[in-house]
Amino acid sequence: MGEITIRGSRPDLLASATFIGLGALVLWSTRDLTVGSAAMMGPGYMPRVIGSLTVILGLVVGLIGLFKGGEPIGTVQLRPLLILLASVAGFALAAESAGFIIAAAGLIIFGSMADREWRVREVLISSTLLTLFGLVVFIYGLDVQMPVGPF
Repeated sequence: MGEITIRGSRPDLLASATFIGLGALVLWSTRDLTVGSAAMMGPGYMPRVIGSLTVILGLVVGLIGLFKGGEPIGTVQLRPLLILLASVAGFALAAESAGFIIAAAGLIIFGSMADREWRVREVLISSTLLTLFGLVVFIYGLDVQMPVGPF
């Protein structure tokens, strides 16, 4: 039997499969929700739109990846992956008790440690600006029901 060769950029093809899989999962998991229309959106409207756009993005990335030169997938770096997962989990755990400001700042600060070349000054500035942006958009703009702080 001959060996199967995959043409194209393997990282792009892997990203394509990931996007298509996640988009399909969203579409499948929201299949029982009422969609409605753009004027009268039901609870399934936005998840369906985002899931469909994710599948389309995956198809585009996959098609582009097929025509790019062959590129192998590099080794998986566990340290950054574990730091980012721990940061997101820490945000989820701290959001209710510590509030949005502390949880978001912690997410950004600890998540920045995934990069071996992180600089304290840049991280503190980014953390401050992104936390304020998130506060304005999510807490005040979209009225997400989450405590702002522990007080």
